[in-house]
Order: sequence, then C-alpha cells, then structure tokens
Amino acid sequence: MDVVIGVDTGTTATKAIAAGPTGEVRAMASVHYPLSVPGPGQAELDPAKLRDAAIEALTTVAKESQERGDRVIAVSLSAFLHALVPMNADGTARGPLITWADNRAAGQSERIVASGRAKDLQARTGTPVHPMSPLTKLAWWGATDPAVLRDTPRWGGVKEIVLAGLADEGFLLDLSVASGTGMYDIHQRRWDPEALELAGIPESRLAEVVPTTRQLRLKREVAVAAGLPPELPLIIGAADGPLANLGVGATPVGVAAVSLGTSGALRTVVHGPTADKAGRLFCYALTEDRWVVGGAINNAGSVVRWAGQTFAGGFDRPTAEGEDADVRDAALLTEAAGVAPGSEGLLCLPYLLGERAPWWRGGMRGAYIGLRREHGRAHLVRAAVEGVCQQLALVRDTFADEGIAMTEVRATGGAVASELWVGILAAALDLPVAIADTPEGTALGACLLARHALGELPDLDEAAALVAITEHERPDPKNADLYRRMRPLVEQSALAVTDVLKELDKLAPEPLPDTEKALPGVG
Repeated sequence: MDVVIGVDTGTTATKAIAAGPTGEVRAMASVHYPLSVPGPGQAELDPAKLRDAAIEALTTVAKESQERGDRVIAVSLSAFLHALVPMNADGTARGPLITWADNRAAGQSERIVASGRAKDLQARTGTPVHPMSPLTKLAWWGATDPAVLRDTPRWGGVKEIVLAGLADEGFLLDLSVASGTGMYDIHQRRWDPEALELAGIPESRLAEVVPTTRQLRLKREVAVAAGLPPELPLIIGAADGPLANLGVGATPVGVAAVSLGTSGALRTVVHGPTADKAGRLFCYALTEDRWVVGGAINNAGSVVRWAGQTFAGGFDRPTAEGEDADVRDAALLTEAAGVAPGSEGLLCLPYLLGERAPWWRGGMRGAYIGLRREHGRAHLVRAAVEGVCQQLALVRDTFADEGIAMTEVRATGGAVASELWVGILAAALDLPVAIADTPEGTALGACLLARHALGELPDLDEAAALVAITEHERPDPKNADLYRRMRPLVEQSALAVTDVLKELDKLAPEPLPDTEKALPGVG
C-alpha cells in the first residue's frame, strides 16, 4: 500500500503515523521528552531533543512500513505554535526553545494592550496579543537581553528547528505557523511592519513564508537512515491545530474540532482570513484558501497529569513520564467518575500554565473554590476535568456571539480515550461529540494535507468521509443544564481572585532553579 508519514511535534512528545490513501493508520511511533520548568512562569524545551525526536519517529515508522511491504510516497510535518528559539545561521539553536506555556512576556503583552494597539494587531495578524506569542516573546527578549536580540542571526520556532534537521532547502516557514506568530499580516501575506517594530527585529531575521503544500526534499542522511529514497517529497505542512481539524474531518460548515492533548482548543474552518469583533478568537491558516478560527486553552491533559503527580498517594504506580504515568492517570479518572457532576459544589480554575482563550489575559493562575472537608482526591480530579471543559465551553459561547453555527464536535487527543473526559465535554459544550478512529488526528491531518499537496485529495472536505468515527457521545441534558448554570461562576471567580493572586506573587520567594530540568542559557 502507498502510505504517507505524518510527523507531529508536540509539547511533550513527537508522534508519527503512516496512513494509507483512505486514512487508515498502518504504523505509529511516539518519542517523549520533558518540558522544562526552570522557574516561575517558564516553560522550555531542548531544541535538539525536538529535532532528534522527529528523526527517530520518522525513521521508526518508515522502517515498520517497509517491513510490512508498504511504500512511503511522502512525509508531511505538523508543529505546535507560539514557540520561539534563537538560531544560528546554519539552523542550529543558540539556546532553549520557549514554548506557548511560558509567561515571561506578560509585562510586554500588558503594555501593548494598554497602548491600544492590540486589537488592530490581532485583526491584521490573526493572533491575540498574549505572552504566548513570538511577538511578545521577542519584545521580552529585547527588554531583558537586548544583545542577544541584536546579535542572533535567525529567530524561529518548532517548525524551523525540525526543518533544519530534516530538510536542506533554505530558511523556510509555512503559512500556517507564520499566521500564529502575531507578526504576519494574514490579509496582505507579509511580515507586518508594526509587529516587527514592536518585536525589535528586521524581517531578514525571520524565515521566508511559503504555502503549507510546498514540497521540499529530505536530507540525504535522514533519508538513508530511514531507508527512504532521497527524492522523496517532504511536505512542509502546517500547524497542529488546523491539521487536527483536517485529521478528524472537521472541515465542513458547522463541524468543529476539539483537541484535548497537553493543552486544548476548539476550532472551525472558514474560507478566508477573518477577525472577530471582540478579539477573542484566533485565525490561523490551513491552506491558502482554508483558515481556522477558534480559541486555545493552556491546560487540558496536563491538569490530570499534574493531579496524578500531586494527588497519587495510595496508588502503587511510578510517577515518571510515559506509559506508567498514563495508567496512573487513567486510574485517577476512574476514581473521579464516581463523583456526581458538579463535583459536589467544588469549582476548579485549572490555569496551572496560565490561560489563553477567551480572555487572553496574562498572569492567570489556578485555584480550587468551595473546598470542604468531605471533598477528596476524586472530587479534586473531577473538578479539574470539569474546569477544562468549561473553559472550552466559554470559547464555544464566543462562537455563538459571532454567529458561527456549530452542530457537531469531533474530538482528538489523548484525553478522548477517557469516557469521563468525553462525557463532561459533551455536556459542557451541549453538543454531540464524535470520536475519530485514531487518537492521532493531528498527524493524520498532516498525512491528508500531503495527499492534497500531491493532487490526490483536491477537495479537503472529502477528508470528512475518510475519517472513521468510532463513537458518538450525546450530551446528558441534566448535566448540560448544570454546567450551563455553573459557567458564569468560572469567569466571576477568575476575575475575583486576580488581585489576590497578584499579591501572592509579590509575597512568594523566588525558587531556586531546578538544575536537572533547566536548559542552558542563550549565548
């Protein structure tokens, strides 16, 4: 069978799949790496680990495909958004990669918002002004280490680092990832002059933007290691969010996609770049004529992973990352399923990594509200899952405010393997949730985009027919009504504790860096 390999670089793992012409997954591999948190508000990754993980996952799936007699006809790439890394002229990293979860640019974000420039910037670039964005990260770098900003020859993100390891062809970036930098004018299709001024760098330090269907070539040494022909097409691909919509078949009007991985998002496809009036939704490219609007949240599966590491006393399970941690988290979710909806009056603001949509306020922190003596571990875990799903429901309410109809949601990501997650999500959104046959919807989306680039899938809406749906979860009306009544309390609570949390930040001692997790500094 002719297969395409999709390689998806995520926050905590790189996953690769080989998919056949009708979307069936033939081989799969996953390579994990740690997210470093060397200090408060910091979230970094080692760029070399990202590059090596992409090569390892690709090589593993390519060899498995060939062993079973399949022929690999292309490779396609997906990468998570809103990362920033200083790079040498040869594409190697000069320091750690700062991820979307890093909050150090909160001050720069607040200043841009206070200046009154944020809404116009978002309308042009499709990206809200927030500490997540490379725009504000560059402004932070200029404020804290101007010499590094001045002397670094290239600035990039995940896609640029992975491409430097896999491809030979220039300093390139796809339109999809560029549209998530906060510095690219999605209407004029150029780097935005005002954003570059705020970032403090010239256009020459950024990659050339090309269509998501651009065909490149694998590096010869990578092709040889994977047993692939050197002339094999490498499709530059897109960002993980838009590709997740494609991978679950959520491209027709009225069908939205939910991603529930380390973070989460709710998105739907439109036929051109657009901006919502209130500035609460992003707009990122899938292709030149298909765009995705939606809202991302910082905390999803990461909240349960944190709960497993924090509340797992009494479970005879290791706390290391990987399969055993997944088993431990599943046990916690099973325990939480025994708690009634609403967690018996317990509300969780699950902002462990800050928060993004729909408010896009920097510096947000998590909290439990309503704790009583009778609340136990199961209540804490269930309330955390409910808090994540309620945040996605707040994004869904924003869609409704903009007149964007939604009749069905298709879900992907590791969390959808849990009945508890899916049931709460359906009730919070008050929409039927369809589960795609493969949990790796983003990698499958990369495969389908490659088929489109090769001319085998002219109409992307045809992807909806290719994606197998194994389960439909309809919302429980009683639970949907309960979550609808609880939802205003989420925003009220978030606003009410803001000043308290700011004062706590001032009182908290500066923790010592975790020398085992911290990455080397820039230089």
